Amino acid sequence: MRVDGKAPHELLACEYGKWDADGAWYGVPPGTDLTANLSAHKIEEHEDGTISVSPSILVSDSKVSWHGYLKHGQWEVCA
Repeated sequence: MRVDGKAPHELLACEYGKWDADGAWYGVPPGTDLTANLSAHKIEEHEDGTISVSPSILVSDSKVSWHGYLKHGQWEVCA
């Protein structure tokens, strides 16, 4: 779900959005509390307000990792 204006650390699982006026995008993949900084990715904003992110998103900490995609606002795990 897109939620613009939330600080990155405030995002919940499955949320993504623009944080500031500079257009910095962040997201939290489903089933995690990992915050993905999407600044190194290409963001395609669709007419309905959803986004698609490429290339794939990889985010991890010392305990867990998540690798997948955000396509038209839907999180998808890499197979």
